[in-house]
Amino acid sequence: MQRIIFESAPELIVLCILLGLAYASAQYLRHRHPWSKFMNWMLFGLRAVLAFFLAFLLMGPIVKQVNNLYEKPLFVILQDNSASVKEAVDSTFLDSLHQNLVSADQMLDEKGYESSIENLRGDDVSRGVQYNGVESDLNSAIKRISNRYEGKNVAGVILVSDGLFNSGLSPLYSNYNFPIHAIPVGVTSQRSDHAHKNIAYNKIAYQGNKFPIRAEIQVKNLSARTVRVSLMKKGRVIDTQSKATNGDQLIAVDFQPEADEQGIQKYDVRVHTDPAEQNQRNNHASVFVEVVEGKKKILLLASAPHPDIKALREVVEQNSNYEFVLHIPGVTEQQASALRPEQIDLAIFVQSPDLRGKTSQIFQNFANSKTSLLFIMGQKTDLPLIARQNMPIYFENAPREYDEVTPVSNAAFTSFSLSPETTTILSSFPPVSVHYGKIQIPASASPLLFQRVGSVTTEKPLLAVDVNNSRKIGFMLGEGIWRWRLNEFDRTEKTAAFDEIFGKLVQFLSTTDDKRKFRSYPVQQEFSETEPVVFESQVYNDIFEPVFGNSIEIELTSESGQKTEYTYVTSPGNNRYQIGGLNEGVYRYRSSTVINGKREEVRGEFAVIERQIELQNLTADFDLLRKMSANTGGRFFKASEVHQLISFLGQTEARSVIHSEETYDSIINLKWVFWVLLVMVTLEWGLRKYHGSY
Repeated sequence: MQRIIFESAPELIVLCILLGLAYASAQYLRHRHPWSKFMNWMLFGLRAVLAFFLAFLLMGPIVKQVNNLYEKPLFVILQDNSASVKEAVDSTFLDSLHQNLVSADQMLDEKGYESSIENLRGDDVSRGVQYNGVESDLNSAIKRISNRYEGKNVAGVILVSDGLFNSGLSPLYSNYNFPIHAIPVGVTSQRSDHAHKNIAYNKIAYQGNKFPIRAEIQVKNLSARTVRVSLMKKGRVIDTQSKATNGDQLIAVDFQPEADEQGIQKYDVRVHTDPAEQNQRNNHASVFVEVVEGKKKILLLASAPHPDIKALREVVEQNSNYEFVLHIPGVTEQQASALRPEQIDLAIFVQSPDLRGKTSQIFQNFANSKTSLLFIMGQKTDLPLIARQNMPIYFENAPREYDEVTPVSNAAFTSFSLSPETTTILSSFPPVSVHYGKIQIPASASPLLFQRVGSVTTEKPLLAVDVNNSRKIGFMLGEGIWRWRLNEFDRTEKTAAFDEIFGKLVQFLSTTDDKRKFRSYPVQQEFSETEPVVFESQVYNDIFEPVFGNSIEIELTSESGQKTEYTYVTSPGNNRYQIGGLNEGVYRYRSSTVINGKREEVRGEFAVIERQIELQNLTADFDLLRKMSANTGGRFFKASEVHQLISFLGQTEARSVIHSEETYDSIINLKWVFWVLLVMVTLEWGLRKYHGSY
């Protein structure tokens, strides 16, 4: 539908007509011409129409056009492709059911619907379903349909499922704006079973220590009996425990193995099978524990007790990878062997070396080593001694006065980042006491926090770090940081901001930088057997610029000793390589490449885990599917009633949605207007020329 609207008053059209007639009259009716009267009236008409049209276009007429678009209603047939369906339902029945769904899809197309068949991941399965899904997330699958076709004409979803979900939210808690017609599959009767409900363990253990593994076993539909559970490693039974049960219940079995070997260790927890069990595949579960040599040692030295020590200790001891060692002469002392720099990953000096010299000798030992240091300076700190040891902080004059300053974060700090919440909170921390005087820091030092005096933010560092020749040194120029932690807890009942600042600082200072020219590693320590193992390799030149084109050779060795080799070439934007099809187990890898004629090599381990979450529960939940259908206005059909579903859908009317689209365009922009004007001008000029006039 089209309509012409005007920017000017429509009455001006009459003026355009009169203007066209007057212009044509002046040309053809007031003079004699060498052509016939008929030809004169024809030329008069052409000139009048042309003049009218040009005047009409000056009014700026606009064409309004309304187009109607018809959107077909959409139907999605959603098939649950999780492994639990295949385990509980006969494959012949599933094939027959799929063929019936294909027939329903064809019928919907013939009725005028736009339809598709897909699985929970959103893949098209019109040609067949592979029941290999490692988890069931019904809510996310339906939400994906809702989001993908948001604003579209969704007539409904046909859900074929056992009603079991082991990931995401319950679909009963979500609202859907289309009906869901459910077709249940599976068996609702309770099965006799021992099933691993959960296994709790520490992913990291330290060599020589014992660590806990707790297996929670769900006993279903079995009479009172004794359940035997064994812990195995490399096919050898480490420990076996027995638990008496009284029918259906959840039992917990605790093991305490010793971490005797470094690296990723695989432990198998097996429940001894019972003749009455119908599902024995969930009697076994594996856990992978990384055994490391030991914790990082964080040494804190002080000449006397101070509240700042408690604040820092709370931060360090939150991390299970750290071992906190405190040395205060005359209060809490460590043996001399525990204070050797080579055994310490980070030494924190709280107001030490002190002016009385209690910790001066220990400080000098650490100053002459390569151990990372962190100074918390205060009134008792021996600043001249620190300067004589070439530490990255120097006061030009011995300070005699002190300033009260508050912290301001440095947005340009790049060694690690602070969250926006922490940046906001620290700006309201109470002041700390700093030495007043002019200080010098090297260009390599980077401030994390600046000093703010009153409302003026200065360029003086409050907390900064310096990295020189792989050695990291941090210095906090103020004392009283315990007030920060206490103030934050008073306002928020937690200490997240303080813990983040000093937790990340300790982690940065205690971590040794990797200066190798070749790095190759899996992007994570554990992979599911259904996903590829991804390696990332990086090659650097002498000034640690990334280079590409190197051939990377990766050799994998399985637990059984089988070796497999892979090769790929790095390129810009493509440093990764995927390896698929690996079975469960611990794999050792050896990556190598040639740099400047020398072969560089990297070794390590990773684990591939078989996920058996789909086998934990095979009892279908038809009641959930009924409630979903009822809540959304859909219908519930048994698997044997698919033909009734097809008949029901065949009786429905495919109602399309009409979308109206309005477009506005000036007539002068239309191409056909140009051609009409050109034809009229050419025709008039041609006739005049043909009959001997200009």
